[in-house]
Amino acid sequence: MWWSFFNGAGVGAGLIIAIGAQNAFVLGQGLKREHQWWVAGICALCDWLLIVIGVLGLGTLIQQSPLLMSVARWGGVVFLLWQAGKAIGRMCTGGQLTATSALTASLGKVVAATLAITLLNPQVYLDTLVMLGAIGAQQTSPVGFIIGASLASSGWFFGLVAGAGWLAPRLTSPRAWQCIEAFIAIILLWVAWQLGSGAWL
Repeated sequence: MWWSFFNGAGVGAGLIIAIGAQNAFVLGQGLKREHQWWVAGICALCDWLLIVIGVLGLGTLIQQSPLLMSVARWGGVVFLLWQAGKAIGRMCTGGQLTATSALTASLGKVVAATLAITLLNPQVYLDTLVMLGAIGAQQTSPVGFIIGASLASSGWFFGLVAGAGWLAPRLTSPRAWQCIEAFIAIILLWVAWQLGSGAWL
């Protein structure tokens, strides 16, 4: 249970905590204090639903087919290595996270913008349904994995809005993001090795 939980938290953090439009949008809402808790809650809820569907639905379906398992396994290794390579590239170039402006202070439009920036991004489905789903279905405790990955997601989004004022000047520093990207790369490389070596099979 606990091993699956920590696997879920580590993989979830490695995939979710990355420079991107969604994180920039969440940080921007936190800085302006415009419905920021709604934004964080929607992002966390969407991730949780997709992780559950991935692990208990698509991931379980994949696990029942040796061919799909093999494809998911080696496809996952390639994907994770690619993501780790991107993180290393960002680490070398010293990327940064800057807050984006919201469309309006209206709750309805902010909610719509949050759903759009979350659900219209193909990367979210690859991360949650396919990657987390396939890895989570192979755990001794898929539920523990779901809890760990969901807590990593929720902790990140709520942490962004709660500490936006403190985080903003630090997250815009290239050095800070180099450290974050190094952490992401290490986690993703470790997961790729675990998946490729058959440790979760």
